[in-house]
Amino acid sequence: MADWQNSDWIDTMLDDAHTWAVVGLSGDPSRTAYQIAELLQSRGKRIVPIHPSAATVLGEQGYASLADVPFPIDVVDVFRRSEAAGEFADQAVAIGAGGVWFQLGVVDEDAFARTTAAGVPMVMDTCPAIEWRTRR
Repeated sequence: MADWQNSDWIDTMLDDAHTWAVVGLSGDPSRTAYQIAELLQSRGKRIVPIHPSAATVLGEQGYASLADVPFPIDVVDVFRRSEAAGEFADQAVAIGAGGVWFQLGVVDEDAFARTTAAGVPMVMDTCPAIEWRTRR
């Protein structure tokens, strides 16, 4: 298992983090981000859509950027390609988020190094749905 799938960090984010900013979440129910946001809500999490259109999704007000969110974020969950994801890890650190989660297939080792060096736990290349399904 890679360092970026630290089971303690995964458990803490899934169990203790309440407010999840979902980067790339739009109102398209066929998209994985939408389906995972629904799952997060079903597990009692508050989702915060982060998308340039700032649309309301699943009943939650959207914001164009992480910096626009006027309340604390526990986890920034990133649904962007690997080459575009790192900037959102940096933004998560800048806003004081409690953790960063890059979805399945999204890996940026430099962003992982920067984020964890800043003291922010980061998980990459997995999905909350997978982790909840495989937990002990």
